[in-house]
Amino acid sequence: MDRRKFLGAAAAAAAATGAVALPGIAEARQGINAALTGSDAGDLAYLDGAIERHRGGYRGRPPTVVLTQMRDDLDLLRDVLSRPHAAAARADLARTAAGITGLVAIIQHDRSDQRDAHGWFSTAEQAARESGDRQMLAWALARHAMVPLNYGAPKAAADLAGRARAEAGQSPSAAAALAAAVSARALAAIGDRQGALRSVADARLIAEHLDGTQAADTWFGYPLQKHHVHLSQAFTLLGRTREAYAEQEAALALTRTPSVMTRALLEMDAALCLHTDGDPTGAADKAVAVWERLPEAYRDGLVRARAETLHQVLPGAAHARLGEALAS
Repeated sequence: MDRRKFLGAAAAAAAATGAVALPGIAEARQGINAALTGSDAGDLAYLDGAIERHRGGYRGRPPTVVLTQMRDDLDLLRDVLSRPHAAAARADLARTAAGITGLVAIIQHDRSDQRDAHGWFSTAEQAARESGDRQMLAWALARHAMVPLNYGAPKAAADLAGRARAEAGQSPSAAAALAAAVSARALAAIGDRQGALRSVADARLIAEHLDGTQAADTWFGYPLQKHHVHLSQAFTLLGRTREAYAEQEAALALTRTPSVMTRALLEMDAALCLHTDGDPTGAADKAVAVWERLPEAYRDGLVRARAETLHQVLPGAAHARLGEALAS
C-alpha cells in the first residue's frame, strides 16, 4: 500500500471509530518538538495559566483539596524546568515556578506543615531570584515570613519581612504592602511597639495607592479585606483592642461567605481581645464556639495555632475550657 492510500485508510478508520489520535502520533509530536526551538510554548502557556487558575485562593475548598488539584501542574513544572530554554523563556519560566511553588508553600503553611512550607518558600525565592523579578521575590519573602510569624518565631519573621520590604522598593505594590503589614505583625509580636505602628502606617499608605491589579483579591494581590485581616492581628498583638475590633469588623464586612479560615482567624483575634480587655471567660467561650463550628478539615492548621496561642495565655477555668475543646 502506498503512503497516500495508507494515510487515507488510517483517517477513515479513525473517523469510523471516533479515535482522536493514531498510534505513535503523540510520540511523533514530542520528537518534533524536541528538535524545534521554542517548542515548549504550549507547556509554558499552560503553566502560566496554572497560576491564574490557582491564584484565587481556596474559594471554600479545604487546603488539602486545593493542594491535590495542583499535583499534575507541579509534575509538569518539574518536567519543563529540566529542559533547555532560551534565556528569555527561562526567565519567564522561573517566574512562573516562583509563583506556583509559592502557592504550594502558602497551602502548606495553612495546613501547619511548617517544615515543608519553609522548603517550598525557599524554592519560590530561588526561582524568583533566577527570574530577576524583585516584586515576585519580595512577595515570596513576605509570605515566607508568615510561617515563623504564625508558628512561634516572630524574630525570624521580622527579619524575613525586613528583607521583603527592601526587595519591594519604594513604589506602591502588593508585595510592598504585604511586607509592611507582616512586618507590623512581627514587630508587634516581639514587643517593638513603635516599629509596629510605623509599619502599620506604611501599610496603610501603600494600600491607598495600589491600582486595581495590585489590589486584586488573589494570593498575589493585596485586597482591602486582606489588609484589614493583617491589621487586626497587629493591633491584637499590640493590645490595642479598639483598633483591633474596628479592623475585624471591616474585614468581616468584606469577607466572602466561603472564607471559613479567614472568619475563624478574625474571631480568634476577637477572643484574644476579650482576654486583653479582662474577660477571659468570654474569650474562652468565643474561641470554643468558633472551634466547634469549624469543619474538621480546618482543625489541624493555622486556626489551631491561633487557638493554641490564646489557650496558653488564658488563666484557670478559661484555660481548661478551651483546652478541652481543642483536645476533643
